[in-house]
Amino acid sequence: MRPVSDGELLLKDLSTTLFASLPRRDQRRKGEQYLRGLLAAQGRRSIRNIAACLGDPALDQSLHHFICSSTWDWMPMREALADWLEPNVRPQAWVVRQLSIPKSGRHSVGVGRGFDHHLDQEFHGQRAFGLWAASERASAPVNWRLLCADRPTADGGGPSPSAQPRRTGEPRYGETTDDCATAVALDFARLHDAARRPVVLDVPVEDPAGVIRRFDRAGVRALVRVAGTERLSVEDPTLPGHGLGALEARRILDSAGGLRRLVGWPDPTAPSGVRRASAAAVRVGLPGADPGLPGGRDSGLVLVGEWDDPRRRPTGLWLGNLAGAPASTLLRLTKLADRVGRDLAGFGDRAGLRDFEGRSLRGWHCHSTLASAAHAVEVLMAAHGETEDHAPKIPA
Repeated sequence: MRPVSDGELLLKDLSTTLFASLPRRDQRRKGEQYLRGLLAAQGRRSIRNIAACLGDPALDQSLHHFICSSTWDWMPMREALADWLEPNVRPQAWVVRQLSIPKSGRHSVGVGRGFDHHLDQEFHGQRAFGLWAASERASAPVNWRLLCADRPTADGGGPSPSAQPRRTGEPRYGETTDDCATAVALDFARLHDAARRPVVLDVPVEDPAGVIRRFDRAGVRALVRVAGTERLSVEDPTLPGHGLGALEARRILDSAGGLRRLVGWPDPTAPSGVRRASAAAVRVGLPGADPGLPGGRDSGLVLVGEWDDPRRRPTGLWLGNLAGAPASTLLRLTKLADRVGRDLAGFGDRAGLRDFEGRSLRGWHCHSTLASAAHAVEVLMAAHGETEDHAPKIPA
C-alpha cells in the first residue's frame, strides 16, 4: 500500500482514473460531485442529501439524471477502480460477499425475503453480491450483481429485461444464489483478467461442487465455503478414507489430524494483532465425477479445515481447486473474507453502499459503483490515519 498523506490528492487521483471513460466534461464533473457528496454527506447518502451537502439543492435533479437516466456504462468505471486499487491495496484475492439491503417499499427492483448468514437472520430487502479486491490490510468492492428471483412488475419494480440491451452485471431473473454469487466473479474475470487471483466465495451455496466446476472451466482458482455434511472422496492414498467413496467433509478432516499446522494471520481485533488457528488441507474429489472432468481424480481439488480448538470439530470448511498450495496459504486466503467483513461494517454505510433510493436498476448500479469508490477512499484514509474532511465544492 503506497503512502497517502493528503486526502484531497488521493481523491483527485481516483477521480481522474475513475471518470476517464466518461466522454463529456459535464459528466466527469457530475461524477466527481457525486463522489465527493457521498464522502461529505451526513446520514443517508440519498441524492437529495448529497445535493444539499454540496451547497446547491438545485443539483438534486441533475444528479438524479446522472445516476438514474444517463447512458454511461458502469463497467469501465469498475474496471478503472480495480486498476486504481492495485498499487493502493495490492489485492491478494477477490472475495465474494452478500450485502443485505433492507427495504420497506415494494417498488425497488429485487426486493424480497432473504437470509443473511453473516447476521444469522432473515430480512426483507435486496440481496446484492459484491466482488471485493482484498488484502490483509484493506479491501474495497469492485463489482456488483443484484439477485432478482422474480421479474419486475408493471408498477415500476424495475426495467423489463427486454426493454434495454443487457449489460454485464444486470440480473437474469430467476437466478439462484449460486448463479448470482458465481457470476459476479466470473463476469468480472472475463472483463478484467481477474483470473490471475483466486476467488474466495464467502457465501453458503447450495451446490458447492457445481460452483467449483464453473470456476474450474473458466480457469479461475477459487475457494468456496462448504458445510460439514458436504460429501467428497479422499484422493490422497496415504490418508484414512481413501477408496471408501463419498464421505462427509467433517469426517475427512477429523481423520486428518496429523496434517494440522498452526497458522497465524494479521487481525486488528486480536489483543496481539495476530490471530492463530490450526489448519489442514486434504486432496479430495467429487463423488461420481469422471477422472478427466473437473472434480475427478487428479483434478486439483482440496478440502481446507480450520480449528479454533483442536479438541473440537473444525469451525471453517472450504473446498477449492488449489491443490498443492500449503494449508497456511489457503487459510490466510479465507481470512480475507474477515477483512472484507470488518471494512464493510466500518465503512460501508458511511460510503452509502445501502443508500440508493429509487426503482431504477440502472440507478442502483451507477450509485453502487460510485459508493464503492467512496468506500475505497474511506478505507485508505483510515489505513493511514487521515481524518480530514473532503471539500465538497469542485473548481470550475
